[in-house]
Amino acid sequence: VAVDALRALGCEVVMLTGDNAATAAFIAKEVGITSVEAGLMPNDKIARVRALVAQRGAIAMVGDGVNDAPALAAATVGIAMGHGGTDVALEAADVALMSDDLTRLPFAIELGRATRTMILQNVIFSMSVVIALIPLTLLGLVPLSLAVICHEGSTVIVALHGLRLLSRRDRFRASAA
Repeated sequence: VAVDALRALGCEVVMLTGDNAATAAFIAKEVGITSVEAGLMPNDKIARVRALVAQRGAIAMVGDGVNDAPALAAATVGIAMGHGGTDVALEAADVALMSDDLTRLPFAIELGRATRTMILQNVIFSMSVVIALIPLTLLGLVPLSLAVICHEGSTVIVALHGLRLLSRRDRFRASAA
């Protein structure tokens, strides 16, 4: 389920594991992963993650063990499994999933993308208000008190706009139930 949801978001899923090839192939087939590299030592994982970053740009790496920690640090975004993960993996990662439920990963990616978009919208809106208010106030077209009220009002609008992200969490909970 998680692999299909990640693909629907445009993510390519690659399995890098230290497990033997037969075990890795079996698990990959069960979850729908077509690209598998098995029998990797920690240094091999780092090299492969760096190669993927060079080929594709930004990549995320999910891991939970001591052997994953260096590769988590080498990835653009390292994601550690919080509940069953080792302290080293949690320390090396940028994000820690507090449960070991990978079906939540697509939601985290979607929420991150929505957050980035919302931040950009909020910055553009707030800067536009300031850029408009400065010359209007300096030219005397808008009284200073009204400019302050407009500026503070835009701050409230930005905060309310940001709260819209909470509805994504509620929609996710409803769809997961």
